[in-house]
Amino acid sequence: MPDVKREDLPQPSGTEQLRKSLAARTVASVAWNSTTNLAKIGILLLRSVLLARLLPVETFGVYAWASSVIRFSSVLPSFGLGAAFLHRCEETENEDQATAVHFTLKLIFTLAWTLLAIGLTLGLARGETRLSLIVLTFAVGGLLLTQTPEVILIRRVEHRRLAVLDLLNAVLTTAIAVAIAWQTGHLWALLATDLVTLILSFFALYVWKPVWRPKLVWQKSAVRYYLRFGNKVFWASVLAQALDKVDDLWTGVFLGDTAMGYYSRAYVFATYPRVILAQPIDSVVGGTFAELKGDRKRLSQAFFRTTALMVRSGFLVAGLLALVAPEFIRLVLGAKWLPMLDAFRLMLIFTLLDPIKTSVASLFLAVGRPEQVVQARVLQLLVLVAGLLLLGLPFGITGVALAVDGMLVVGMIILFWRVRQYVDYSVPKLLVPPAVSLVIGLALARLALLVPGLPGTDWGTAVVKIAVFLLFYGGLLSLWERHTIRLMATMLQSVLKRR
Repeated sequence: MPDVKREDLPQPSGTEQLRKSLAARTVASVAWNSTTNLAKIGILLLRSVLLARLLPVETFGVYAWASSVIRFSSVLPSFGLGAAFLHRCEETENEDQATAVHFTLKLIFTLAWTLLAIGLTLGLARGETRLSLIVLTFAVGGLLLTQTPEVILIRRVEHRRLAVLDLLNAVLTTAIAVAIAWQTGHLWALLATDLVTLILSFFALYVWKPVWRPKLVWQKSAVRYYLRFGNKVFWASVLAQALDKVDDLWTGVFLGDTAMGYYSRAYVFATYPRVILAQPIDSVVGGTFAELKGDRKRLSQAFFRTTALMVRSGFLVAGLLALVAPEFIRLVLGAKWLPMLDAFRLMLIFTLLDPIKTSVASLFLAVGRPEQVVQARVLQLLVLVAGLLLLGLPFGITGVALAVDGMLVVGMIILFWRVRQYVDYSVPKLLVPPAVSLVIGLALARLALLVPGLPGTDWGTAVVKIAVFLLFYGGLLSLWERHTIRLMATMLQSVLKRR
């Protein structure tokens, strides 16, 4: 048999090579993100616990309110420019030119926003609030200018540098913040995290093997495209930021720094499970829904299994945290944080519903109907504002948490009602088994504490609650829906393989 030379074999076309390259880059990027994300979450959780024990409650209130103001207003200089750059079209086909125009517009918008923010701060703010606003303005403004090389890497599907940067940033900011808090107990422990993030991001993207070297270009057709496309994204971003920040802004203004400190920590610790449980699924379901959008039956199956998995895992984690919340606060954070107990428990409803809302929103985007999400957000914002006005002052941060939960429930009802146009599902089958199991598990866990002879310490009561709840919640679900659990296990295995 004659020898076959390599050049005689059929060679893959350019399109095939590009597809294989994209697949390889996607797998590598997801692997880096998945590996570093879990470590980063653990480090940031440790930082949150240590700082909660070292810093006064009021310090968190000052920082959280100032951070909400700056990050909410930073949607103005962002103006959807990153999304416009990622969108492939004629105006962004030349990456070098599109990058330079993106940076030029970003620089102009950021400078204008920075000058306006500093001017308003000097005129209106005082004390530590003024200090926080000024430092955060410069830190966030600098980070806005590092978004150009960041979106270049995202566009190229090359996430290794960004993943390593995130992990390294978590390590350094934690070490520096805890050291400052240990030595001084001052607000600078929190502000230092933003400054370190800025310095590290600038070094990693512009100095060490720079992703791109800044230059200014003004190309009229590209500028018009950026402004036109960015305007479409801008209003959706404003609504999303408003839903995320309005409760913080209202709490800081009307309830004060101490209440803001309690509320901010209740939110942070209540939403950690959402990051751990829902992010791996949310990062994949958008692509899955988009792939199945023409097949109603399979899309319905994927939607139900994804949502069912998040509901059941969410009920499990929220139930556990609600049970052991007093022990968790006293043992881990310190008794000074007990006033946030009710708000913390109510924020666990956010942990339950927000990932599901995100999954439904991904389905609307996949089928090409993002306006459905925007309309729901407008109604949610109105409900949130009304809830804050009616409940915030009479009930404090507990009323604020109730307003946020009400906003989420309204959004869920609207989105679940409208999503029936695209998928078929049963609400009772989705919600009744885990809800009944949750109620029975919570009730029996509380009753178990009445048994004579059980340990009366925080550690002992926490162990008893956890053991009883897990036994009955898991046992009832296993008896009730074995088939559904097998389907969810199959889906989760598929998700983990894709990650």
